[in-house]
Amino acid sequence: MSLNFILAPDSFKESMTAKQVCDAMELGIKKVMPTASVEKVPMADGGEGTVDSLVDATDGHKVFVKVNGPLPNQKVNSYFGILGDGKTAVIEMAKASGLELVPPEKRDPFITSTFGTGELIIAALNEGVKKIIIGIGGSATTDGGIGMAAALGVEFFDKDHKIITPNGAGLSQIRSVSTKKIDQRIKNTEILVASDVTNPLTGPNGSAAVFGPQKGASEEGVQELNDGLLNYANVIKQELNVDIKDAPGSGAAGGLGAGLMIFTGASLKPGIEIVIDAVKLEEKIKSTDIVLTGEGGIDFQTKFGKTPFGVAQVAKKFNKPAIVEAGYIGKGIDVLYEDGITAIFGILGKADSLSDALQDGPKNITRTTENIVRTLQITNR
Repeated sequence: MSLNFILAPDSFKESMTAKQVCDAMELGIKKVMPTASVEKVPMADGGEGTVDSLVDATDGHKVFVKVNGPLPNQKVNSYFGILGDGKTAVIEMAKASGLELVPPEKRDPFITSTFGTGELIIAALNEGVKKIIIGIGGSATTDGGIGMAAALGVEFFDKDHKIITPNGAGLSQIRSVSTKKIDQRIKNTEILVASDVTNPLTGPNGSAAVFGPQKGASEEGVQELNDGLLNYANVIKQELNVDIKDAPGSGAAGGLGAGLMIFTGASLKPGIEIVIDAVKLEEKIKSTDIVLTGEGGIDFQTKFGKTPFGVAQVAKKFNKPAIVEAGYIGKGIDVLYEDGITAIFGILGKADSLSDALQDGPKNITRTTENIVRTLQITNR
């Protein structure tokens, strides 16, 4: 007896990429069923690892480019992906404007900017793509996306009609805006933003209030940034007739969600939905027997847009079993069994230090997968 498997895990953070998880799973399957059909579909949910997963899943390639980092006068080596179709680019804003690029002692949302993210968009357009997927998690910025927009050619002016510095501090200085010099290729490019954040741009649930402190803003600074974002929203409404401040998701990534909606016509969707569509997961799962997925940790929050839950939803649609492997199993997983997840397996064989558990990830995945397949073999006799 032999089975068909779809392997659709996310990465295990700090341990394995999604592709490495797929490889380890395949090894476990082949130990038991050498003739099993295995298709590897590395997944992500729009956060860290999305570029790598989509490039691996579609046989695409990476394009390396140097861009401006989030801090003034900072250059960073970055990259984006071109998917296997040659027409779709995938960008992670964190690769240009991410918190990981700013040492804790230098975190200051008044001086950080999304300009480098805009440069990644321009670099993708230079590759001739017609669609760009942008993951916007992990930002170091609260600039409303004006840095990104400035890189695309948008001009923001102060009361003296001088161009402002496109960062968090610049938001309060904006009095007018011009899109005359924006890169016209944007108008013919579909922009999809992978974001699970529904926060508005301003207010108590807005970008500055909720996310500002983790980027280095004081209580006073949060209020100043919120006032700046409100000023920005008011100018945009007056100049471009776009009312953005209360739009769900406009507060994502320090307001980059708003900037992308305003200046690129972007649509915001849950990251896992975008990835499922990009890798054509539905048509792959439709003709398989077993779906294996996984992630570093799983608990009740997995239901809110994480990869294993999204994969299980597709499996449920076609009445296929979806089995999850995880390094950490937390509270509240019972709710997941009601929504397409068939079974959940922890991969750790013994109590281990974190460093050892991370290092042994591939070995643990292979062993766990082997035991899952041995069990399946019994039930399918």
